[in-house]
Amino acid sequence: MGQQDDEEREFDLKWADGAAHKEPSARARMLAARWKENPPGPVPFRGEAEGVGPRRSSWISAVIVLGGVAAVILLLGWADFRAPF
Repeated sequence: MGQQDDEEREFDLKWADGAAHKEPSARARMLAARWKENPPGPVPFRGEAEGVGPRRSSWISAVIVLGGVAAVILLLGWADFRAPF
């Protein structure tokens, strides 16, 4: 009996997958109805996030990092110079 149910189920799946017309999902229907009345505006592929300021150029970031490294080296050298032997 179980084998016959499996064969019928397989037939149903093949029949359903081969359907010429497939109904869209509930979300797709909801968005289509919403966009029919109020279509969305164009959105760039990678638009800037809201609330984020302009980006710094790469050379400014490099200067900040190298300046920080230089300050740490100078601080460590000054601390070593002041340390008693």
